[in-house]
Amino acid sequence: MMNFKKLILGTAAYTICTFLLAVGWHVLLFKERYESFGYFEGEPNFLLGLLTIVLQGVLLCALFPMLKPEGSSFRRGFRFALLTGAFFWTSHVLAFVAKQEVPGASAFIWMETLYLLLQFGVFGLCIGFIHREEKLI
Repeated sequence: MMNFKKLILGTAAYTICTFLLAVGWHVLLFKERYESFGYFEGEPNFLLGLLTIVLQGVLLCALFPMLKPEGSSFRRGFRFALLTGAFFWTSHVLAFVAKQEVPGASAFIWMETLYLLLQFGVFGLCIGFIHREEKLI
């Protein structure tokens, strides 16, 4: 049975950390660099971006309890974050470079790789903390 409190907490944690990191990284710290990659076409739609992140959070936090790897909750959180982050990396970073000509593609790949490591590292800590009392063999 799904624990809705953990689903809501996980979704909130994912949403807050991801939205703040995404805005900070892509819009505040490195906006000009991402514009040079052709990452933005016009002004970003923050509301749609936030909705997308909330939906990702719901899906990821609903999936996490279905997977039962061994180890502490933090180890499970990091493994899950590594796996899902790798999926996001292929579908976000590699797909972006594959779909269009990206000036400085290798720089884009490295910057987005660092960003996703940070994003999913924080998420792994959060999901591990939220599920910390669950002990698996």
